[in-house]
Amino acid sequence: MSRLIHSRLTLSRYYNTLGSTWRGRCSLSTESNKIDEPLKVEEAETVNVPPPPVEKLLVLGGSGFVGSHICKEALNRGLSVASLSRSGNSFIQEPWANRVQWHQGDLLSGSSWKEALSGVTSIVSCVGGFGSNSYMYKINGTANITAIRAAAEKKVKRFVYVSAADSGVMNYILQGYYDGKRAAETELLVRYPYGHVILRPGFIYGNRRVGNMELPLGVIGSPLEMVLQHAKPLTEIPLVGPLLTPPVNVAAVAKVAVRAATDPVFPPGIVDVPGLLRYSQQK
Repeated sequence: MSRLIHSRLTLSRYYNTLGSTWRGRCSLSTESNKIDEPLKVEEAETVNVPPPPVEKLLVLGGSGFVGSHICKEALNRGLSVASLSRSGNSFIQEPWANRVQWHQGDLLSGSSWKEALSGVTSIVSCVGGFGSNSYMYKINGTANITAIRAAAEKKVKRFVYVSAADSGVMNYILQGYYDGKRAAETELLVRYPYGHVILRPGFIYGNRRVGNMELPLGVIGSPLEMVLQHAKPLTEIPLVGPLLTPPVNVAAVAKVAVRAATDPVFPPGIVDVPGLLRYSQQK
């Protein structure tokens, strides 16, 4: 009898415990089904991030035939463009010319022209000219050497020099011109071993303005380019062979010059006429 009572008491305790547990679970389930109030999300603080700096290209001799086309090409690529020349403001009557910062200065006189280097990330030099041998060496050699050294001191990243292809017998007739060009090239190799590009075109054609006249050099240059591109073996003839180097359109020179000055993966070195034609056809 006592065992029966003890069993009933034990069973009663078991059911009481089981009921408490079940009620607890139901309570938890009920609590978990309640819909909480929506979380308050605080708005993040707005941070003004400055836009990436725009590359600034300085064109030495930017008011000239080749230089003006380089300025225009650079503007079309979205660059900030400045020009330094002895004449200063360009006489070009086209809308794009108003977007160029025109600086007046002489690389062979004083140092005030160095103000044009402010904020410049790359340079293309088209400085050159003809005259006596001494004058040609100064304008093609000394002036460019001065610019190269100043650019290196200002930590300008890249320097592109529009030089000239060898012209065989003309190298001797225009000795000051070619000696000056090669001296500038040597200085560029020393100061910019990894950031230099030397362009060596031959005859550059395109519409060229002289005073109030426009000379359509393309009338001669374009047909010659087409013919001489297929006469490469003839350029190997000593002295006279280089005279048969194909002409290059000024637009092609401008395109390659701007790309060489701004594209960090453009390889340093000398770009000859075939290279100019090849690079100019790339997108």
